[in-house]
Amino acid sequence: MKKLHVITCLLAGSFLFSCSMRKEKTYSIKSPDGAIEVLFRLDENGTPLYSILYKNQEILMASRLGVKMEDADLSTALALEAADKPERATDAYTMSHGKQKEYSYEANKRVFHLSNPNGVKIDIVFQVSNDGAAFRYFFPGESEELKKIGEEVTSFRFPASARAWMQPKSNAKSGWARTNPSYEENYLMDIPVGTPSPTEAGWVFPALFNVGDAWMLLSETGLGRNYCGSNLRRESPNGEYSIGFPQEEEISHGGELNPQSKTPWYSPWRLIAIGDLGTIVESTLGTDLALPAIDGDFSWAKPGRASWSWVLLKDDMTNYPVQKQFIDYAAEMGWEYCLVDALWDTQIGDEKLAELAQYAKSKNVGILLWYNSAGDWNDAYQTPKNRMLTHESRMKEFRRIKEMGAAGVKVDFFGGDGQSVINYYHDILNDAAAAGLMVNFHGCTLPRGWHRTYPHLMTMEAIKGMEFVTFEQANADLQPSHCAVIPFTRNVFDPMDFTPVAFSELYNIKRVTSNAFELALPALFLSGIQHYAETAEGMKAAPEYVRQAMKDIPVVWDESRFVDGYPGKFVIIARRSGDDWFVAGINGEDSARSYSLKLPFIQRREGFVIADGDNDRSFVRNEIQLDEHKTIEGVLKPRGGFLMRF
Repeated sequence: MKKLHVITCLLAGSFLFSCSMRKEKTYSIKSPDGAIEVLFRLDENGTPLYSILYKNQEILMASRLGVKMEDADLSTALALEAADKPERATDAYTMSHGKQKEYSYEANKRVFHLSNPNGVKIDIVFQVSNDGAAFRYFFPGESEELKKIGEEVTSFRFPASARAWMQPKSNAKSGWARTNPSYEENYLMDIPVGTPSPTEAGWVFPALFNVGDAWMLLSETGLGRNYCGSNLRRESPNGEYSIGFPQEEEISHGGELNPQSKTPWYSPWRLIAIGDLGTIVESTLGTDLALPAIDGDFSWAKPGRASWSWVLLKDDMTNYPVQKQFIDYAAEMGWEYCLVDALWDTQIGDEKLAELAQYAKSKNVGILLWYNSAGDWNDAYQTPKNRMLTHESRMKEFRRIKEMGAAGVKVDFFGGDGQSVINYYHDILNDAAAAGLMVNFHGCTLPRGWHRTYPHLMTMEAIKGMEFVTFEQANADLQPSHCAVIPFTRNVFDPMDFTPVAFSELYNIKRVTSNAFELALPALFLSGIQHYAETAEGMKAAPEYVRQAMKDIPVVWDESRFVDGYPGKFVIIARRSGDDWFVAGINGEDSARSYSLKLPFIQRREGFVIADGDNDRSFVRNEIQLDEHKTIEGVLKPRGGFLMRF
C-alpha cells in the first residue's frame, strides 16, 4: 500500500507538473505601446492557436493557425521546438502616392519554430505594432521539390457580439462575359458575425469588424508569386472566419490554382489593423509589410489626374475627334493624363493614335491605353486583346506604344485569385517596368501592397466604382452609403480606381448624390492616377471656383488624418499637400448631419468651404475660419458633402 501511495503521489505530481508546463506554453507578443497583445500557444492536440487582447480586453478569441500540405499536415500534432525571444522590427520607406510620402514602421517580432511528428518544419512569425498585428508562415529548408498547400486553416474567431462590414466575393465565371470575380460587389454593413456570405465564394479582403470599443480590419499583404490570393470562407460558424482559397475556375494560362513553391518559402502576411476608427483609417500596415520596391529608377512613374471619356460616353466615343477633345480637356484642367479606353485599335487605329499621342505631348498630356487581358478565362470582346498573354507579345507591344508616346497601360478583365493569375499580374508589372510604362489594373483583384513593390503601379479597380452607377438605378441608390464605407475598408491600404466625380445627369439613371458630395471624393479616395468621370461640358457648367478646385486637388499627399465618421454613414478626412490642408466630408445617409470638427493639426486659421447650395445640383462657396480651439461647425446635407481648403 505504501508503494501504491508513492506511485499515486508521483502520478499526481507529474500531472500537476504537466499542467504547469502547459500553462507556461502561452507566449506573449505586445505592441511597442503595450495596448495590443497577441497570445500564442499549442493546445493539448498540438494545434497552434492565437488570441488578441486590446487594452486588456479579448477582441479575438482562440483562433487556429497552420496549413495542410499535400504531403504534410502542419496544422495539428505539432511540437514547439523553440520560441525566439522578442525583438524589434523596424522599417522606413517612401512612396510616390498614397496617404503619405514618408513611412516608418516599428513592431515587436517573435518567431515560433514548430515541427510535425515526421519532422517537417513550419515557423510562425508574429509582428505586433501600435496599429495592429500580423503573422505569416515560413517553410524552412532548401528544396527544389515543389511543396503544395491544399488548405490554410488560419482563422479569426470573434465574440458573438461583434459586427461586420464585408464585401461578398462574386462566384468565378459569373457576371457579364464571365468576368467575375472582380471585387465589385456592394458591402453588407453592420451585420452579425457568423452571417454567411450570399455567394459560395465567400468574402473578400479587407473585412472590417467591431468589438466594443475596438475596430479590426483584416487583410493580407506581401503577396508574391508563390501564393494565391486568399479570401474568407462563406461560412463562419460561431463567428470563426477561416482563410479560403480561390474557386477552381480562377486560373489563367492553364496554370496553378493553390499555393505551391520551392523552399525556403514565406506566405503572405495576414494582418489585422486594430484600434479606434482613426487608427484603422490612418493605418499603413498594408504597405509596411508589403514586399519592398523592386530595383530600378522609377522617377518616370508620375502620379496625376486624367480625363476619361468612357464612363459617361461609353464605347462608341473612343474615336479620334472625341479623344482629341478629352486631351484638350485635360490640358485645360492642368491634368497630367488622358485615358484612351477600349476599342482604340479598331475605332482610332495605330496611325491616328500616334497622331493623338504627339498632339497630347504638345499639350503636356500623357496618353494611357486600355488592353484586354484576353485568354480563355472570360468572353469579353473588347480589343485590343491577346497582346498581354506572353512575355514576347507584351514586350513587343509595350516597346511599340512607348515609342509612340504612351505613358501607361490599363489592363482589364482578369481571371480571379489563383496563383497563376497572381503570377500574370507580376509578369505584366515587371515587363511594364522594363518598358517604362505605368500600370492600372481593372476587373481585378485587391492590390495587397503591390504599389509599394512596383512604384509604377498607379492604381487598381477592385471596387464597385462610378461606372456601376451608370448601369443600374439600384447601384446609384446605394452610392452614398457605399462611398461612405470605402475609406474604412477597401481604400485603407491600397490605391483604388473608383473614377469619381460626376456633376452631370446620367442617361436613364437618377444620380442621388449631390454635386458637393462628388466634389469631395477626389480628396477622400486614394489613387495614384485619379481618373475623373465628368466630361468637359459638365465641368464647364460648374462654377469657376469648383473648376479651380478640380484643378487643385492633388493625388500626392504628405499626411492624412481621420477627423470623424462611421462606416457607411459618413466620413470626414483631412489630407495635407505641402502647406495646404484639404478637408473632405460626405454624408451617406438620407438625413442631415451636424458636425463639429476639431482640427488642431492645421496651422492656418482661414480657409474656404465648397458645400451644397439650395439643391443637390448647386454649390455654395464660403470663407471660413477656425476658432481659437481650432474647431469649425457645420451641417452635412442628406447625401451631400463638402470640400474645405486651408
